[in-house]
Amino acid sequence: MLFTEFRFVAFFLLVLAVHWALRSNTWRKHWLLVASYAFYAGWDWRFLGLIIFSTGVDFTAGRMMAREHPPGGRKTWLRFSLFTNLGLLGVFKYFDFFVESGHSFFGWMGLNFPLSTLEVILPVGISFYTFQTLSYSIDVYRGSMKPTRNVWDFALFVGFFPQLVAGPIVRAIDFMPQLDTRRVFARVDVRACLTLFLIGFIKKACVSDNLAPIIDTYFTEPLAYDWLSAWMAGIYYAIQIYCDFSGYSDMAIATAGLLGYTLCLNFDFPYFSQNLQVFWARWHISLSSWLRDYLFMPLHKFRKWGWFRWRAQFITMVLVGLWHGAAWNFVIFGAMHGVGVITAAMWTRRARGFKPWFKRPLHLLGPYITFWFVVASMIVFRPSGTQPTIDALRAYLFFDTPGTATLTDSFYWLFPALTLAHVIAWRGWLSAAWKRAPIWFCYFVLGAGAAVALQWAAKDYQAFIYFQF
Repeated sequence: MLFTEFRFVAFFLLVLAVHWALRSNTWRKHWLLVASYAFYAGWDWRFLGLIIFSTGVDFTAGRMMAREHPPGGRKTWLRFSLFTNLGLLGVFKYFDFFVESGHSFFGWMGLNFPLSTLEVILPVGISFYTFQTLSYSIDVYRGSMKPTRNVWDFALFVGFFPQLVAGPIVRAIDFMPQLDTRRVFARVDVRACLTLFLIGFIKKACVSDNLAPIIDTYFTEPLAYDWLSAWMAGIYYAIQIYCDFSGYSDMAIATAGLLGYTLCLNFDFPYFSQNLQVFWARWHISLSSWLRDYLFMPLHKFRKWGWFRWRAQFITMVLVGLWHGAAWNFVIFGAMHGVGVITAAMWTRRARGFKPWFKRPLHLLGPYITFWFVVASMIVFRPSGTQPTIDALRAYLFFDTPGTATLTDSFYWLFPALTLAHVIAWRGWLSAAWKRAPIWFCYFVLGAGAAVALQWAAKDYQAFIYFQF
């Protein structure tokens, strides 16, 4: 069930009406848990037991860590949580990848072994809810939060349907306290939530889904196109994946907001970033901050600069790439950003000693260089196949392609229009006026905007790109 489908609207309206009709906070949470499980079962009911199992593992680990006073006992239960959750993620997502990679490596060395893979279906959203439950166990172990005694609240935290299948990655320390108090509809900013949902819908259905077939056509045979088309296809793929994922995040935050709950910001105009460090502070914020707090910081603890910091940053970024999928293009994507983040950090330290007259032009060039690099990495990120990726990347980096075909002329005019809209949103030029406008006028504009968006929306529903992760 996609957020852009009419059946989701019917599902959500039912959930919303019953949720606010119930007076008891306990019954509201139970209703949301049932709705969340029904929502996930709509994808594949067989994996519903996997979410329930992960919920039970970390709830038990948290309760036992509260009872175990010796540090060794607490660490044992933390390891139990880590090994179980990462083990499940490894089996379902990475087992076949490592087996096939090992088989290819030994075959290259002349050692042939029979290939045996599991060929299991990847459960939707497993990378997201696994990191959510792990954040709870780690925070309880660190003493950052007290373990909950209510298994139903914990189950709702793990399975809350707005962010269940594609994030943001919500942490228990932020979400669990919201379950303790009864939500009040009068405190819900309905106008802001509806606006955000419509923006997310436009990003996904009108921009991302309409760009997808043209981009697919290019990456099917990149050698047939000229270098300008290579640039436009790379740029528009970066726009497609941003609008796809940030559009989902916007709609998830909006639906949660209409139910009275707050989810974390996941994107903050990343394509205007000065360097790659800033980019990863603005792109998929819930993932990058998760890895920063639970992986990067422990890796370079007590050694803040030098080789240990660079090593920690590189490992973190490679795991960012691997988190996205079990394929070498994702590993290379992460390694590229690892080198890029380290280079950006070293350059930032060195640039502090530059003269202002020399630093200013470099500062202005920063966002353009960063975006150029991000687009190049997105070409690698896209699962197009080895040769098409190499051909597209060579055309993008070196203007080297034998093709003469071009993308449609209207395709070129889309970029300045999207850039202008993005700048207006980034600067917030309309936000103040929108908040001051009469409520009747806002609802009229939202209705008209929804009608126009439905006309421009792609005719065929397409799954969100991050569902595969």
